[in-house]
Amino acid sequence: MNNFIKRALSGIVFVALIVGSIWWSPVSFGILFLLITVLASREFYNLMNIYQQTKISLLLNCIGSATLFGSVFLYKMQVVGKEIMLVYLLYLIILFISGLYRKDENVLKSWAYALMGQLYVALPFSLLSIISLTEVSFFGIEIVQNTEYSPFLLLALFVFIWVNDTGAYLVGSQIGKNRLFERISPKKSWEGFIGGITLAMLFGYLSSFVLTDYSAFQCVGMGLVVSVFATWGDLTESLIKRTIGVKDSGDFLPGHGGILDRFDSVLLAAPAFLIYLTLLDL
Repeated sequence: MNNFIKRALSGIVFVALIVGSIWWSPVSFGILFLLITVLASREFYNLMNIYQQTKISLLLNCIGSATLFGSVFLYKMQVVGKEIMLVYLLYLIILFISGLYRKDENVLKSWAYALMGQLYVALPFSLLSIISLTEVSFFGIEIVQNTEYSPFLLLALFVFIWVNDTGAYLVGSQIGKNRLFERISPKKSWEGFIGGITLAMLFGYLSSFVLTDYSAFQCVGMGLVVSVFATWGDLTESLIKRTIGVKDSGDFLPGHGGILDRFDSVLLAAPAFLIYLTLLDL
């Protein structure tokens, strides 16, 4: 019961922070997700250093993650020009040069995992800025506020993920028998997977009454895309943890594990969602 209460309270706070920061303003969104990007990157690099015997600089590479997120955010907010990305290129140069001076018996391994953290963690979080800084209509009203910041698509992404998780859990816990990917995640079932997709697609249809720039069919497609790639994102992190032999990526959230455990679905769902939205606009 204590664990359940702990999970429930931390879950409520987690959802409230995410929704509140996205809804309140682009500044609150940027600050919170910059922090999340840095914490998730630190968690990933710490795992690699402990269990993969790498010698990755937490400070340097967390600064790199913050630089990537901050550069994309500030550029999309039209605060700076595209030249801001030169700062991230500077991080990449320093990453390789610093390897020359570190007493690392396998510097190639450290470089590889350092870059993996940028691609796997920092880049997907950075893409959230592109999703959130897109003009959309809300109940038919054009929303343009704070340099074209619109929270609705980004909120939809997270709600799609949460709805998918809820549907998968409810259906899977009741009738789940056929394992979806037993080698990686023994508890996931095909029944739960289908239940999650179905509920996410239903929410997609309902969201079409709010996101009036998109048809019902397109919104249902959003639910399908996010649901499938969120599941793959979950499985990807599960494979990483299974490979290095840990249960949770950390203990940042009481009863829920680490930051990566809470955002694993986002890391593949966000890029896929952005690709889908881009294709719709072609």
